[in-house]
Amino acid sequence: MCEERRGVLEAIASEIARCTRCPLHASRTRTVPGEGNPCARVMFVGEAPGFNEDLQGRPFVGAAGNLLNEMLKLAGLSREEVFITNVVKCRPPNNRDPAEEEVEACKPYLFRQLEAVGPEIVVCLGRHSARVFFESSGLKFESIMKVRGEPRRLVVAGRELLCLPTLHPAAALYNPRLRSLLEADFRLLARLLSRGQGLDRWFL
Repeated sequence: MCEERRGVLEAIASEIARCTRCPLHASRTRTVPGEGNPCARVMFVGEAPGFNEDLQGRPFVGAAGNLLNEMLKLAGLSREEVFITNVVKCRPPNNRDPAEEEVEACKPYLFRQLEAVGPEIVVCLGRHSARVFFESSGLKFESIMKVRGEPRRLVVAGRELLCLPTLHPAAALYNPRLRSLLEADFRLLARLLSRGQGLDRWFL
């Protein structure tokens, strides 16, 4: 089953590599479709590639990626166990926020990846990711600080999942005082995944 899912993800990545749905294709170095375990229990969704990601074609490989790796260890996870991607698959110039047309162009790829991996939990890294998941499930989104650290049962693209919104690692780099909040959310993720604290109660 995992090999079948891997094949689906590779096919999606190939489509992304040829994508010209929005203006970002003209300025990208490489597309960044995402990577990780095709049978992951947890899927991490960030905002968009940055400078290093654009060069390497891999998500979260810069300073924010290093911090994410630390947080994964805190949750008892490794990059090899999870699937990591972004809402937008190409770098916005100067690392600006993704435009709405760019988000809309990439959402079908994201939702197809979600369907292929079939995670139990989606961790939304930052406001852009959380907004896409909340609004796609019919919920109003106000700010990441109001929703972070509170697991929610959502139905996104026809799939029921547990969504854990948290801060983007870059936010904790810019403002070190936020790091404790990020750590708290990843400790919560560890508890959600731990044996004896299954996810059944979230899907009643």
